Amino acid sequence: MLSSLYIRNFALIRELTVEFSPGLTIITGETGAGKSMLVGALSLVLGERASSDLVRSGENKAVIEAIFSGTLPERLRPLLEEAGIENAPETLLRRDISASGQSRCFINDTPCTAGLLKQAGLLLIDLHGQHDHQLLLNAASHEGMLDAFAQSAQESSAYRDAFSRIAALSARQKQLEERAREFRERKEMMEFQFNELDALELKEGEEDELESEITLLENAETLFGLGTELGSLLYEEERSAYSALSSARHILEKLAAIDKRFESRLEDTRSAESMVEELYRFVNRYTAAVEFNGDRLDTLRGRQLLLQRTQRKYGRVIADLIAWRDELSLGLGFEESITEERDRLERETDLQRLKLSEAAAALSEKRRNAAAKLDETLERELSMLGIAGARFRTTFSAEKDPLGDITIDGLRFRAFGNGHEKIEFLISANTGEELKPLAKAASGGEISRVMLALKSALAESAALPILVFDEIDTGISGTTAHAVAASLKRLSRLHQIIAITHLPQIAAMADAHLSIGKTTENGRTSAGVVQLDAEGHIRAVAGLISGRNISDSSLKLAGELVTGAKSA
Repeated sequence: MLSSLYIRNFALIRELTVEFSPGLTIITGETGAGKSMLVGALSLVLGERASSDLVRSGENKAVIEAIFSGTLPERLRPLLEEAGIENAPETLLRRDISASGQSRCFINDTPCTAGLLKQAGLLLIDLHGQHDHQLLLNAASHEGMLDAFAQSAQESSAYRDAFSRIAALSARQKQLEERAREFRERKEMMEFQFNELDALELKEGEEDELESEITLLENAETLFGLGTELGSLLYEEERSAYSALSSARHILEKLAAIDKRFESRLEDTRSAESMVEELYRFVNRYTAAVEFNGDRLDTLRGRQLLLQRTQRKYGRVIADLIAWRDELSLGLGFEESITEERDRLERETDLQRLKLSEAAAALSEKRRNAAAKLDETLERELSMLGIAGARFRTTFSAEKDPLGDITIDGLRFRAFGNGHEKIEFLISANTGEELKPLAKAASGGEISRVMLALKSALAESAALPILVFDEIDTGISGTTAHAVAASLKRLSRLHQIIAITHLPQIAAMADAHLSIGKTTENGRTSAGVVQLDAEGHIRAVAGLISGRNISDSSLKLAGELVTGAKSA
């Protein structure tokens, strides 16, 4: 339950703390006294959008705190744990709004986002404001109301999962088709470029090899001449290096025979003689192999020029051209992979369509079974609320689509975000009238009662949070007011109810009565809240009957209403 609401520097409220009780709490006050401020403050602490205009004039910031105690909604605990917020015996929601428009949110004194505050608030309080009458007139809201009554969260979740998977698969198919289209546009160019590069038979290091061989062929005469000259100097001339070393060896052999110190030098000379002989043989073989091939030189120069032109054309070196050729080869194989991926996605989509169809059928069955019970419950509630001849029907409509993702009983339907059927409430408020949409068939007072009937129906089937009604009595009076009051009283036995009203019949039902009024002090107007005692409660009800001038008769009538409420 909502234990207390603390408000400081909000609109006309300087500072106040409102204590709440179980059962039915009624809030009354003259027009403009500040009842809407109380609801506005509560809305803000539940995560609604904040504005600096709400900060009391001349103050730096507004502060609103709401404390909840008792058994909290089951879904609140994991929500807080996921956000790293400790659970406590009491849950405290706080909202700070600065005069500059900045807003800070807290849960159990831990900073949080406005989104998280709103999620928690939705689990704790169902705040029915005056605009919610219009919400009921919008058929788009009826699906959520039916699902709340049907408790179809599991079926809805299964449907949404399959729907999301199909949407994701569809997105991937579109991406694939876009890539296929881009590939088709580029395919001809890719084939041309690949064929050009592939025909070149490029290989790593080819440039260096070409440069080396061209250098050799261009200098063939020089190489041959120098090689021949070197061979002559080493071995072939009469005074060649080999001949000189041979003569030196003979002399050293004679010296070594006399003085052993020449033996090492003799070995060096023999090694030198062998090295010169080996060098001569190499030069001789090399010179013999020197190639004088102009045609080969022209071919190599042509190849070198072709490689240079290709590199300039594509702005890439040989190594990068080889890598690009390989990429083009893989890219040209994409067409085959597209077909394989397309087939795989189609198989997966077919499987998900089957799951979606099963989920849609299960969700529809759950909703239709609940709708029959909801219709019966609402007709009973509306009768108790003074619309005795009311008929209420929940209608279902599906859109056939030969390309739809949902197939049920051999028929294909278009899939929507939470089912394949549109849901709308129809009503006939008077005997003999045909069923029509709420917007066309119900008056303002009837809409208020339909909303209250829905809340009552949901109270029987779901663990609703605290219910707050702002002007639920719009457009009603007399006998109908008594019926609405009795309905609120019944609801308060299951839930904590907070209701703002201007009708004495409803105010008389209060388990706790809060009166809002304005005072002026030092030229400043402030709004305040007073917890009424039994006598004050009767006088407040009497004030709703006769206005400011409370008469003995209005006090007597108020007393009778309050006494009658105790036995309701």
